[in-house]
Amino acid sequence: MYEPKTEAVRRRRTFAIISHPDAGKTTLTENLLLMGGAIRMAGQVKAKGERRRTQSDWMKIEQERGISVSSAVMTFEFENTICNLLDTPGHEDFSEDTYRTLTAADSAIMVIDAAKGIEAQTLKLFEVCRLRDVPIITFINKVDREGQSPFELMDEIAERLALDTVPMMWPAGMGGLFKGLIDLKENTFLPHTKGEEGTGEAVDFSSDAMAQYIPEKELETLREEAELAQVASPDFDLDLYRAGAMTPVFFGSALRKVGVRQLLRGVTSLAPSPRPQKTTVRTVEPDEGKVSGFVFKVQANMDANHRDRIAFMRLCSGRFKRGMKLKISSSGKVISVHNPILFFAQDRELVEEAWPGDIIGIPNHGTIRVGDTLTEGEDLVFTGIPNFAPEILQRVRLDDPMKMKHLRRALESLAEEGVTQVFKPKIGANWVIGVVGQLQLEVLRERIDAEYGIKVGLEPAPFETARWVSAEDPLELKRFVDANQGNIAEDRDAAPVFMAKSAWEVGYITDKWPNISFSATRERQAVEA
Repeated sequence: MYEPKTEAVRRRRTFAIISHPDAGKTTLTENLLLMGGAIRMAGQVKAKGERRRTQSDWMKIEQERGISVSSAVMTFEFENTICNLLDTPGHEDFSEDTYRTLTAADSAIMVIDAAKGIEAQTLKLFEVCRLRDVPIITFINKVDREGQSPFELMDEIAERLALDTVPMMWPAGMGGLFKGLIDLKENTFLPHTKGEEGTGEAVDFSSDAMAQYIPEKELETLREEAELAQVASPDFDLDLYRAGAMTPVFFGSALRKVGVRQLLRGVTSLAPSPRPQKTTVRTVEPDEGKVSGFVFKVQANMDANHRDRIAFMRLCSGRFKRGMKLKISSSGKVISVHNPILFFAQDRELVEEAWPGDIIGIPNHGTIRVGDTLTEGEDLVFTGIPNFAPEILQRVRLDDPMKMKHLRRALESLAEEGVTQVFKPKIGANWVIGVVGQLQLEVLRERIDAEYGIKVGLEPAPFETARWVSAEDPLELKRFVDANQGNIAEDRDAAPVFMAKSAWEVGYITDKWPNISFSATRERQAVEA
């Protein structure tokens, strides 16, 4: 098990929160920030007025709909540990943004609704974590509402996710009978009063003092349950958890601030410090002296007054200092990073230094893109940040033809963020955009209007899917492109893309051109010659 030698690196925890929509992820995020002293009042997604303004959902559409559509980064300190929290979109239409964000996380908190159990999006995001061996802490939320029994929920996690489950906290009752939480490791009880927030002072779970909180008959049943939960579960093994084979399970209510502090303590004590990261040539360790990192997200117009563009870089090695020069992998350009920033959602502050595990923002004018590696000079490319073939293709119809240049700038900017993919057909003037889900189209249209002042319409393109095409023989690729002009477009890197009218056409063309490779993904880190 890798442990960094540098104290500043050992203090870092960089983790993401994953869940199905409405499982309570954003509310949990707010209350984790509250526990870390980062905010005075946690915003609630379904609250009104000032309390509605959650810190992690800062886009207008997010605040109006009560959903997360853009990954937010927040840094705060909790009990001498620096936490870099990545709040990912829960909506499946933004899974590509979530996938990229998970490349920057060393661990994850999986939020599960106690009533609904494991839902479709949770399963998808878990599989992404499994592919990357990201260790997971489970938080079963909403225990103050009627739900499944804790044993049923634990069994479901074990069976559907093939994970060993180890309860760390245990609910004393569920729904209307919820009385508090049992800390199984410390053998203490944290009482909760219905209608209030948080829990009271810890009480010895074996003591007679428990009688003032729970009737004797209920208490006897509860002690049997707690004992069974421990006996039926394996002992917690830190190595198995960090290998992604075991999950410690916490119970609580994010809305009532119950169990949130215990969850955060679990993250700081159990989750790994920054881990080694793979590149195309070698593995980079956090303790190395030279700075390296990769860009997993680009966000334009976080401040509408400044038309800014911020590249979110996950530091992988070295001690970053403000003003240092870094080389960009895709272009070979060297830039001076004079105004690096740390994030608190859309709020920010200049940072003088940062360490592996930290996420820093680099203001730029389009020179840095998603997938770029930045180093102190070494030619490295961190792996694992692909583009995915879109599932929905639409033509962009411009209401005012005089704004074509502005539209192109807007589309390219949003494509750099990963909000959409942009394709320019070889034949025809209309741009084609590709997205994973329908909601992305609504967000795209609203943002082009709000941030660029351009009214656009979207209409179905005559294509159903897209595949990147390549060949070992450049002449063979040219022959293919020339023979299929009506189906060929270029992405924003000028890479050729075959636009197919159906899955059947993809299969037909693949058989017809055996020397051409058709790919549903394309690595973003390709280094330009």
